[in-house]
Amino acid sequence: MAQAPKKILIEHSDYFDVNQIEAPDAALLTGNVRINHDGVIMTCNKAYYFQKENYIKAFGDVQLVQGDTLYLNSKYAEYNGNVKQAYATGDAVMRSPESTLVTDTINFNRNTQEVYYNSNGTITNRDNTLKSKSGKYYVAEKKFQFLTAVTITNPKYVIKSNHLDYYSNSGHSYLFGPSTITSKTNYIYTEKGFYDTKRNLAHFLRKSYIKYDDRLIEGDSLYYDRNQEFASATRNVKITDSINRGVVKGHYAEVYKNKDSMYVTKRAVAINFVENDSVYIHGKKLMVTGPEGDRIIRAFNNVRFFKTDMSGKCDSIHSSSKIALTKLIGNPILWNGESQITGDIMHLIGNKTTQKLDSLKVLNNTFIVSKDTLGTGFNQVKGQNLFGKFLEGKLHDVDIIKNTEVIYYMRNDAQELIGINKNVSSKINIIFDNKEIETITFFKQVDGTIYPEKDLPEPDRKLRGLVWRGDEKIKSKDDIFPPEENIENDKLVQEGKKEAAKENVPMKIRKETLNYDKKKKKK
Repeated sequence: MAQAPKKILIEHSDYFDVNQIEAPDAALLTGNVRINHDGVIMTCNKAYYFQKENYIKAFGDVQLVQGDTLYLNSKYAEYNGNVKQAYATGDAVMRSPESTLVTDTINFNRNTQEVYYNSNGTITNRDNTLKSKSGKYYVAEKKFQFLTAVTITNPKYVIKSNHLDYYSNSGHSYLFGPSTITSKTNYIYTEKGFYDTKRNLAHFLRKSYIKYDDRLIEGDSLYYDRNQEFASATRNVKITDSINRGVVKGHYAEVYKNKDSMYVTKRAVAINFVENDSVYIHGKKLMVTGPEGDRIIRAFNNVRFFKTDMSGKCDSIHSSSKIALTKLIGNPILWNGESQITGDIMHLIGNKTTQKLDSLKVLNNTFIVSKDTLGTGFNQVKGQNLFGKFLEGKLHDVDIIKNTEVIYYMRNDAQELIGINKNVSSKINIIFDNKEIETITFFKQVDGTIYPEKDLPEPDRKLRGLVWRGDEKIKSKDDIFPPEENIENDKLVQEGKKEAAKENVPMKIRKETLNYDKKKKKK
């Protein structure tokens, strides 16, 4: 059986009067009025008490106090004892231990322990000021909820959202729908996010990005620590360098803004735009360090790269923008058109001013091989070192020096085989045209013969050390990924699609951010 509503108790009033003209059916209380109802104390200068309706109308310096959890001050208030609801208006101020709300009109439902307002309100809480057109406060959880435009202003940043849950105790903010966080250092956009305003830690999901002056970080899940200026991104990560027009992609990345450093793994690829062409570099791990103009890209473990007319592989890459030098380290191999180039040490040198590819240097055990256009043989050039020049991004002019040897299948304009040129000299120059060998010039020729095909046995048609690796050639930007990484990528992409399809995925907040907003409500 439902309990009958408790009656309002008048604990004190300087004067008690009944005035049927001024307030029919009501007692008129004036001077130091104090009223008690089921643990709530109300004080004011003047009140009308409707005993039958169990109802109070209060005027002048009105204050309603609920334990130490809530203080409500206003010029005017009404209180209904039967439904335990209060209405306060005229410079209404609500104070809780952590925050203060100032607005025109406040409603307080004691049954649900909810405060709500539909007039422009300002909430102050330690370092944060919240402004909104309307809002709700859940007394037990110490939680503000805003379903209209709200702005949190903090000395370091400004948060704007149309749906925000703010826990005044912990300073935790949960953002839903299009939301922005703007500061001097960066601009953040999210459609589902968490921000710890006390500890400056954040986690963002769904269409989120962090934009710095020179970098844009995107990913399915972003973690951000403002104090360290550290961000990490998981799944479908894309970091765009707006100054250098470069992009780094992967499924996991860490960015340290103050150190100008970035680490990317899980199908990591750096895409740099050079001379209207894109260079794709892949390694199991990518590191980009240093400020603009002095940036170093390092790629480790099974590195592969591709641009339209050139591709290659090596163990690792070290590329410096300051000296425009890219070193291919550990078993380097380069494919230029149909030619395969190998050597112990390989350097790609750019023009420091234009950043365009300028020259190629291969040191020790240089070998250039291409298949004969029609037969099964190989055109081969071998020497100690190679020095090549690029013309409009393409390898054009190449010198091979010291102990050079050549085997070359000579064909006439009708593509008929004239003979096989076998030659030893001190220096060779090759001119490439349209990625094919156009001319070969020999210097200080020591020994050379053109053999008819029948006179040169098969074993003598190969220079010592020849290894044809045509089946390894990287023919497209998709070839830079080994098969196992493609499998991992498909799995992660599918996971991402599933997550995105769920409208209300619970926030998986990283352990650093604690979880005390989610404590179960006491029944």
